[in-house]
Amino acid sequence: MPQPIRLKDHEKDARLVKRRVVFCAVAIIVLTYLLIMRMYYLQVVQYEYHSTLAENNRIHVQPIPPTRGLIFDRNGVIIADNRPSFSLTVTRERAGDWLSVLDTVVEVLELSADERALFERRVRQGRRPFEPVPILFELSEEQIARIAVNQFRLPGVEVAAQLVRHYPQQEHFAHSVGYVGRINEQELKRLDPTDYAGTHHIGKTGIERFYEDELHGEVGYEEVETNARGRVLRVLNRIDPKPGKDIVLSLDVHLQEAAENALGGRRGAVVAIDPNNGEVLAMVSQPSFDPNPFVTGISFKAYGELRDSIDQPLYNRVLRGLYPPGSTIKPMVAVAGLDAGVVTPTSRVFDPGFYQLPNHSHKYRNWNRTGDGWVDLNLAIARSNDTYFYDLAHKMGVDRMHDYMSRFGLGQRVALDMFEETAGLMPSRDWKRARYRQPWYPGETLILGIGQGYMQTTPLQLAQATALMATRGKWIRPHLAKSVDGRLPVDPNPMPDIVLRDPKFWEYGIRGMEDVLHGARGTARKVGESSVYRIAGKSGTAQVVAIKQGEKYDRNKVQERHRDHALFVAFAPVENPQIAVAVMVENGESGSGVAAPVVKQVMDAWLLDQQTGQLKAEFAQPKNAEVSQR
Repeated sequence: MPQPIRLKDHEKDARLVKRRVVFCAVAIIVLTYLLIMRMYYLQVVQYEYHSTLAENNRIHVQPIPPTRGLIFDRNGVIIADNRPSFSLTVTRERAGDWLSVLDTVVEVLELSADERALFERRVRQGRRPFEPVPILFELSEEQIARIAVNQFRLPGVEVAAQLVRHYPQQEHFAHSVGYVGRINEQELKRLDPTDYAGTHHIGKTGIERFYEDELHGEVGYEEVETNARGRVLRVLNRIDPKPGKDIVLSLDVHLQEAAENALGGRRGAVVAIDPNNGEVLAMVSQPSFDPNPFVTGISFKAYGELRDSIDQPLYNRVLRGLYPPGSTIKPMVAVAGLDAGVVTPTSRVFDPGFYQLPNHSHKYRNWNRTGDGWVDLNLAIARSNDTYFYDLAHKMGVDRMHDYMSRFGLGQRVALDMFEETAGLMPSRDWKRARYRQPWYPGETLILGIGQGYMQTTPLQLAQATALMATRGKWIRPHLAKSVDGRLPVDPNPMPDIVLRDPKFWEYGIRGMEDVLHGARGTARKVGESSVYRIAGKSGTAQVVAIKQGEKYDRNKVQERHRDHALFVAFAPVENPQIAVAVMVENGESGSGVAAPVVKQVMDAWLLDQQTGQLKAEFAQPKNAEVSQR
């Protein structure tokens, strides 16, 4: 049966269409409103934020490292300066696969695998991926040309001109001035990234490290406009960096050279101090090394040769070398004995060639096996008589010895501005009990009185103790900086002066030192005979290996590096002290025969007019009444 035809409801369809149109219109209006609100939020509410992002895509802030301060000697001779150099830099953010880029650099410049490893380590140490990191310094013209030709293969790699630290005096001041080197990972953790932005070097040793804050300066900045590739189009704003402060040292280039020549290539140390103000005039540690390769990165092979050398050129013997002072401390011990009241200037001891403790059979030998007979304090210093000082040390005891020698700076750091200084050791009962859990024995006090046993001192400490003898106990810390940016260095922790019960006690000790060089029986009288000025000094010999009881030292049976060290300390002129010198010659054996002539040559270079051979006019008379009264 056929179905009936249904008529279409046009009104219903119209209503449906109308609802859909209204819904779509409302949706469009809502979406348009949301879009307008979003645009308002982005363009108005967050305008500052997005404008900053846009500017950052176009404008970059680049740090400008400051120029490091210069270092001069006391006469204005340059010791450390900055010279222009072309270096190769890599910016990780722009390099992409920077490891592959480094491979290409090595290929282009025909470098070794060791240099490739060094480059990678330097890039990894970079603090910020958008900062260029120098990987190769002092590029040659050929290397610059190769980089330019292959620039399309080296994204993020640029040749940059910068100032690099340079030491024109090379090895002559390596141990005093020190050197700068690349900032390592440990230093990165403690350094302020803002203060060292764009800086890749820092002081590692010596003056360069101690005065790092003054020498470094303040970082500057510049705003630059860049293109999509990161290339700088123009500089928009610039804040200039503040260069580091210049430092004038108390060292004298000519005296330093004279001291090195006097040492004659032997292993050892020389320190010369002006006792009136603590200025270090010369500071030599031989052998030395050229610090310049350390600035740009010394090769593994070259560093290994220095590190493994049997002569230890990297070792600062002046500040870190620990040696028994030997007889050089006898004048200080004598002054201590006088002040402690255990001896008088006329106290005598009979010397048969040895000393024995009561009720002990062991013989403590004098260097003169036949003995010097009756010896008083003056002759004991002039002859360096061991027996007298065995007896004096026994009377004083270790505790008083420790207290007095500490006042002379032995066993402690004495310098004002020397980074690597070692304290040394002035032993005591408490020290031995804590260190070895053993009591102190009387025999150890005896050998302490002649500068042997546990006692360890540096050449700088011996020079300072000698300067204290020259100034009659006036404490001024030795220092290398004569001025920093025109200002004198200040001691934040001054040492107390050595005040004796009777100031005349100083004169007895000094008179004995004077007789060492100018007395009829002095151990260094041959050196004193040729001097046009009066010198007060003391020789010393420090054992390297012990000698059995009853045996005699035979240099032919001892290896060269096991022979005794030779020491000599002195100041001059006696009536107007202008220089105090300490010399240590490793395995030199004789203080009077080897070290004393070195001291004399150093003093001559400082005190004498090189044309006339006479004492300089400014040193002929005391500078002031205080000195003249001494």
